[in-house]
Amino acid sequence: MRRLRKFCLERTMSEPLILASGSAIRVQLLRDAGVVVETKPVDIDEGAITAAMLAEDASGQDIADTLAELKAQKVAMKLKGGLVLGADQVLIQGRELFGKPASMEVAGDHLRKLRGKTHQLLSAAVIFEDGAPVWRHVGRAQMIMRPFSDEFLENYLAEQGEKILASVGCYMLEAGGAQLFSRIQGDYFSVLGLPLLEVLGFLRTRGICIE
Repeated sequence: MRRLRKFCLERTMSEPLILASGSAIRVQLLRDAGVVVETKPVDIDEGAITAAMLAEDASGQDIADTLAELKAQKVAMKLKGGLVLGADQVLIQGRELFGKPASMEVAGDHLRKLRGKTHQLLSAAVIFEDGAPVWRHVGRAQMIMRPFSDEFLENYLAEQGEKILASVGCYMLEAGGAQLFSRIQGDYFSVLGLPLLEVLGFLRTRGICIE
């Protein structure tokens, strides 16, 4: 980690990347990669926006991308310049789109629907520079959930607690959520909520991290 940070330019110290999110895992991913980042959490009505877009037959990719853009835009409008990163994640199983569960009961219902099936995670990232969107990417991962028992599910919910309510899939892969799966295909960082490698690639073009 200390060696990696030496490869960040001085500009990073005076002009940190602004993350339009309070997500602890996204902040950790960026900082562990050597990026100096400042967080500015924002509130948007994700439920209403998603519902409106679904009514217009928008794809999961478009929904994730729009939510990420709106978050970045809300912060960028308040700043005079610099880079602002917005991110959002959408879960799709079949033709159904899953949002963050409102309660542990809903989380249990979601996991019962997902078990034994394959679902897709879409993690969108949009970057604004000087108030305008300049880059976007949507990472993908296929998640094959094993057919666990009701007993396992009840134990899982009890052990993990309400922290899983912050996840669209009711799991944290970096923790106990790994026990829910038999196989994962695609970008690991996108599963965690941020297509990190692609974000870092763009940041290098703006002098945030050198090659």
